[in-house]
Amino acid sequence: MSKNSRLVYSTDQGRVKEAPTTNAHIAQSDGIVRLHRESKGRGGKGVTLIKGIPLAEAELKKLSKELKQICGTGGTVKDGIIEIQGEQRDKLKATLEKKGYTVKIAGS
Repeated sequence: MSKNSRLVYSTDQGRVKEAPTTNAHIAQSDGIVRLHRESKGRGGKGVTLIKGIPLAEAELKKLSKELKQICGTGGTVKDGIIEIQGEQRDKLKATLEKKGYTVKIAGS
């Protein structure tokens, strides 16, 4: 077996799972939280993207839950970016500034 290949399935052992990786990676940012509005690939429905928050995945999910409750909408965390359904940039800007973040509304 070469160094670049990995075992995916074996009749001897069944499916082989990869070792779990810790997602405690904190994204590097310039200290400015940016709020974007995006509707591409969502059937015309817009979401607000929150980028640049220097928190680990667990803290991002906790913050996401709090922001969703404040906005009264749904959302998710994907690849270190919080997505909140709808046009919520003004509410989110005020809330994040109260928490001590420097916030800019970016994009259109």
